[in-house]
This record gives sequence, C-alpha cells and structure tokens, in this order.
Amino acid sequence: MENKTQRVSEIKSIALVAHDKKKEELVDWAYRFREGLMGHQLYATGTTGAILEKRIQLPVCKLVSGPLGGDQQIGAMITENKLDLLVFFLDPMQSQPHDPDIKALLRIAAVWNIPFACNQSTAEFVISSPLMSRDHDRVVPDYEQYLLTRPIE
Repeated sequence: MENKTQRVSEIKSIALVAHDKKKEELVDWAYRFREGLMGHQLYATGTTGAILEKRIQLPVCKLVSGPLGGDQQIGAMITENKLDLLVFFLDPMQSQPHDPDIKALLRIAAVWNIPFACNQSTAEFVISSPLMSRDHDRVVPDYEQYLLTRPIE
C-alpha cells in the first residue's frame, strides 16, 4: 500500500480519556503538564472532561461517556483527521464492559498512525516531544488510493 503525509499543525487536537480507576491519575498528569497542554484543543469523554476542565483551568470539549459512545466519537475524529494525539490511561487490572469499543478505538489509532499514550510514562514522553510545539508531517497509508484500486469481490 502506498503512503501519503498529513500535515499536523503546531496546535494539536488531543483526546484525554481514562478508565474510572485511572481518572485521578490522568487529571494529576494533566495538571503537571498543564503548560504543555495549553494552546492545544483538548477533548475528553464523560465526566473526565468536567473534572479536567475544573482542575487544570483549560477549556475541554466534552464528549459523551465512553460506554455511551465517546470512544466511537474519538474514533470518528481520528478517521476524519481531526485528532492528533490520544492519551488514554487504561486500567489493565480491571475488565471493562465496553472493552470491544476500547479495542476498536486502539485499532483505529494504529490504522491512522495517531500517537497513543496508554500510561503516564508514554504520555510524558509524547507531551515532552519537540513535535508537540511545531508543525510536522505524519505518514499514513493512502486508503483512498487503496479503495480505488482494490479488486471488486
């Protein structure tokens, strides 16, 4: 499959999501890295958005709760090239009733080559990257070309 590049603006669109037992960890992380998040467009699911907005004093576009479709909203944003980074603090010790939705979201992030941080360490590396504050090109598969040239089944 051929690749193409997508221009990523210096102002990133960032989704901030956390499982219930990881919400406080995400909020604490966002507070510590508030300066790095400032100036970017922030999105969050459910109550996480309201908690974040209150704690870090930055505007957050609040989507619906993950189990009610927030994960799919984020996935749609990725496929429409409206999201540049996914920070999703997963709870690996707890099964989630909407686990298939989460797996689908992670798959979409991989399909579209979106940076995805699933824990504090990775999120710290990503937010500290020089690419966070400048334009850059992201390489993605050229799915439009693939759809035009694939054999009809």
